Amino acid sequence: MNIDGKAWRTIWLEQGGAAVGVIDQTLLPHRFETRSLASLDQTAQAIATMVVRGAPLIGVTGAYGLMLALRHDPGDSALEAAFEQLNATRPTAINLRWALERVRERVRPLPPEQRAEAAKVEAAAIADEDVAMCEAIGDHGLRIFQAIAAARPVERQGEPLNVLTHCNAGWLATVDWGTALAPIYKAHRAGIPIHVWVDETRPRNQGASLTAFELGREGVSHTVIVDNAGGHLMQHGQVDVVIVGTDRTTRSGDVCNKIGTYLKALAAFDNGVPFYVALPASTIDWTIDDGVAEIPIEARSAREVTHIQGRPGEIAYGSDPITVQLSPDGSMGFNPAFDVTPARLVTGLITERGVAEASEEGLRSLYAQA
Repeated sequence: MNIDGKAWRTIWLEQGGAAVGVIDQTLLPHRFETRSLASLDQTAQAIATMVVRGAPLIGVTGAYGLMLALRHDPGDSALEAAFEQLNATRPTAINLRWALERVRERVRPLPPEQRAEAAKVEAAAIADEDVAMCEAIGDHGLRIFQAIAAARPVERQGEPLNVLTHCNAGWLATVDWGTALAPIYKAHRAGIPIHVWVDETRPRNQGASLTAFELGREGVSHTVIVDNAGGHLMQHGQVDVVIVGTDRTTRSGDVCNKIGTYLKALAAFDNGVPFYVALPASTIDWTIDDGVAEIPIEARSAREVTHIQGRPGEIAYGSDPITVQLSPDGSMGFNPAFDVTPARLVTGLITERGVAEASEEGLRSLYAQA
């Protein structure tokens, strides 16, 4: 995607593979800055502190983290220790473990001196595949948007398609294109009038900061709303479709996404608004059936609830953001990072292979070999 006229991916190799470059997402939208990760510890910290975030991007970053670890020590014990360290950084998103396992299985049979280079090649392949999958998701989602727009009453033909999304499932959450935002970008570039309602997505505000940043740079019409406004907009016919991403999808079609997604799905169901989830194959966990009972939900620091980061209005773009306290001294906070939306509330799953019913049968119709 483009930032100020330059094409960017969210992650890239530096120094011939001796380091990995990433965009520091903790500084967006008020400052655009990159970081260079040169070690296993730096990579693990970048994932844990959400310098990089979004399930697909976390997976790719973890894969490159194994590469960096193997450059330092290619032995078996070091490989396993690096695997466990990276896998522990974010427990909910299945893409991380999927990518780590893929690199580990690729390098295990090799002599130690060949492992780092093989990990580099495999991680780069995972990154390229992610871009291709996300663009394909965009193409399949575009057809859904076109059908929804065409089915509207005659008096609404030509009006912008109003899409509501939650958190950030754009190119910043992947290597490029994004998942839930990929169909939006495809529609915009195809000349289809489109407007996006952007949930702020407390407590880290990935919607208000990251999604709004992306859409603004792409020139897509959008409006930031508080998280609790979505149901009101649906009641008044101001939302044509909801589309979100997912950090883990069970084989039965339950989806685990940023906290608050479940409430949007309930509001959409009550108001007859289509609710779609966009995901690549790497986000499907075939070992889990019941998402509510079986998916581990990451509990993050209470400080993300009691404090907020932003930029004072009088400070120019490019300055460091500041943190302010919202709640009284002594008040406790609880911060579950994700919730689970049952398959019964999901209209369809948009994958790189097409659109599936949110069920095991639906998913297996696209992934028969799984």
